[in-house]
Amino acid sequence: MFLIDKNFLPLAVASTLSGLVPAARAEADPAIVLGEVSVHAQSDGGLSPGSVLTSVDILGADKIENQSVMNSWELVGQLPGIQLTETRMGAESGKATFRAFNGEGYINGIKVLIDGVPSNVNSGNQRFIDMIFPLELDYIEVVRGTNDPRYGLHNIGGNINFGTRQGGNYTDGRFTYGSHDTREVQLALGREEGGFAQNYFLAKQDSNGARSHSQSEKYSLAGKWFVTSPDGLMKAGVVARLYSHQAQEPGFLTAAQMAQNPSQSGAHNGNDGDDRDMKHLSFHLDWQLAPELFVSHKLYMNQYSDDRRVTFTNSPATSLNNLPRQRRFWDEHQSGLMSTLTWRASPAWVLDGGLNVERQKNLYQRYRYAYALPTDFSRPTTTSNDDQYTLNNVGAFVQAIIKPSDRLKLIPGLRVDRFTGDTLIRTSGVTGPLQDYGWIKQPKFSLVYSLDKETSLYANWGRTFQVLTGSRAPAYLTSASQGRFNPSINTGTEVGVKFKPDAQTDLRVALWLQEATDEVANMPSTGTTVGLGQTRRKGLDLQGSTRLGSQLKLWASHSVQEAKVVSAFTASGVSLAGKEVFATPRHISTVGAEYQANEKWRLGLQGRAQGSYFIDDLNAQGKFGSLVQWDANVRYTLSASMSLDLQVRNLANRNSAYVWYDNFFWPSGSAQPMYSPGAGRTAFVSLNVKM
Repeated sequence: MFLIDKNFLPLAVASTLSGLVPAARAEADPAIVLGEVSVHAQSDGGLSPGSVLTSVDILGADKIENQSVMNSWELVGQLPGIQLTETRMGAESGKATFRAFNGEGYINGIKVLIDGVPSNVNSGNQRFIDMIFPLELDYIEVVRGTNDPRYGLHNIGGNINFGTRQGGNYTDGRFTYGSHDTREVQLALGREEGGFAQNYFLAKQDSNGARSHSQSEKYSLAGKWFVTSPDGLMKAGVVARLYSHQAQEPGFLTAAQMAQNPSQSGAHNGNDGDDRDMKHLSFHLDWQLAPELFVSHKLYMNQYSDDRRVTFTNSPATSLNNLPRQRRFWDEHQSGLMSTLTWRASPAWVLDGGLNVERQKNLYQRYRYAYALPTDFSRPTTTSNDDQYTLNNVGAFVQAIIKPSDRLKLIPGLRVDRFTGDTLIRTSGVTGPLQDYGWIKQPKFSLVYSLDKETSLYANWGRTFQVLTGSRAPAYLTSASQGRFNPSINTGTEVGVKFKPDAQTDLRVALWLQEATDEVANMPSTGTTVGLGQTRRKGLDLQGSTRLGSQLKLWASHSVQEAKVVSAFTASGVSLAGKEVFATPRHISTVGAEYQANEKWRLGLQGRAQGSYFIDDLNAQGKFGSLVQWDANVRYTLSASMSLDLQVRNLANRNSAYVWYDNFFWPSGSAQPMYSPGAGRTAFVSLNVKM
């Protein structure tokens, strides 16, 4: 049994540090990099997360650009401890999570950023990631835990930042054809001269999908324009992105349908699909005011528009009538400003602080339809939602990086957030303000102790928060009798050690604990909110990477985790104490090898495994969802500017499926597990051109 006493982590920090003996003066970096990162920093004058935070992993461009994936969130699965929830329903494809936060959509605990700009939708889901394709990325950075003060909303278990290419001179293309008639073109162009940098990106992807009725067509277009002053002290620029995706949805299968034919799509899903459009515009200014003083500003606007048509069951006559047949519209507009200031007062003292303001103006509409095969989405019978709502966030943080000696680094910090907003339910005219959470205070503390150049011990403690999302109660107070909610406060602790026995090897072990008050599983799209009360998440992360000689790279990780309810009850009064949080596997593992046989041939093999998980809050329906997947890739270099990639995913053709418990759309007593089967073995051939 995997146990961590809640008092163990702080005691372990104290006992470990008290036993230290003097060592050579040095400072080791606790961050781990997988692959090659050519450009990685917010800017020359800002603080990189790896130099401040204590549980950071970075995936380099060479581990990204050669991947054939349908969605870029899948790329994050190469990093340790990442759970991939692959729903595979058209544009609603899935997401990446960690630290025992699941990807069901009910508990959205991971902050997403693109080039440092907030990129979650209102519910916390990760849909803006789809705007990014692999060839545009320079790195992916994952920060785990509760000690990062830079972000507030959705930054419960940590954050993921997708850093795209900026500057440089290149003309790159990748042309892919593969299973299920998948066709993809990616084109990237960069030009930089005389202080002016411009970057352009275009991608188009089409696929018939692994199942019937799962065709997908999407494109992305992006541009960046940056100007740097002649003295190099100021850089200003604009980033713009457009994205469009039209996809069919094959629908979920019952266990009997899954056994009969996992590639089928029910007749009732024949008109299911999704039309999704997203836009982004941001303005950036970095200024080195003085050798010791640096400021950075980001002004951004995000827009998310979605029209999803979905049918959950094939039952013509149920007590739920037309509930399973829905059309959902989202129209979300976000605008915000992020400003940070870094003051390097001395080599032993750095002060870093910032302010962010975000305003959301959103619309959510949901319609229900009468039974038909397939569902006819042209004439709604009921309007469930027609809601217009706002969410305003003001947040600020400050942290100090203090070095009492060359071996010890202390990072105390504090973040505060405040939320306001209101909703209008247009079908009834009812209005209501957002729950009043007051100022949400989040103290933080981290330390890194460098025994020598090769070994660093680190520890962190911090608090983050969860607030209700959506357009109606309980997120908004729409009636006088409605109950008040406090924010869910997450308190996390972590201790770890990073060891670098030689220049080519990195090893890290981390033990962590995260406890939450008043946690809720919240699904705004269906108006479902389940109180989980007090929860406790804990885990052990093991990871390592090495290079053997000049030809072979190896890496591996294993994460053991547990998420349990400490104190809560169902709506009918049944205790959830001791139950595992649904859709959370107990272990996640990765392994990989890359062999450069000669100047022309490069071979790679990657494996990912995930344990099974309970699918209901009472843990009564059994465990599902375990998987083991091996992917292989071969690159053959044709010339200095051209190469060929062959990638085979799910090499062993093992069956896997995302599984959820549908106790909402079936008649009473008929609730059952529902399956979204995996793609099976697939193969892709890509031509890469670099000029």
